[in-house]
Amino acid sequence: MKNIYVGNLPWSANDEELRELFAAFGSVSSARVITDRETGRSRGFGFVEMDDGAEEAIAELNGHELDSRPLRVSEARSRDQQGPRGDDR
Repeated sequence: MKNIYVGNLPWSANDEELRELFAAFGSVSSARVITDRETGRSRGFGFVEMDDGAEEAIAELNGHELDSRPLRVSEARSRDQQGPRGDDR
């Protein structure tokens, strides 16, 4: 199972839209747009878990425009691989 980071999401994007976008490439186990705890609004990124088709999805969807915003799609890094908070991907 691969965990995929999806950045630069439009503020209107939701879990179901994210799932549908990636489902064209394979079986999606989960898709989640990360929201602010206090406001409930999207933080502009999310994560998708896929069993198969993840590599193709990453290659095809990185730079893909969704509501005029080019997505940043890559394999998610574990928390210990991330730099200090604020480290831009």
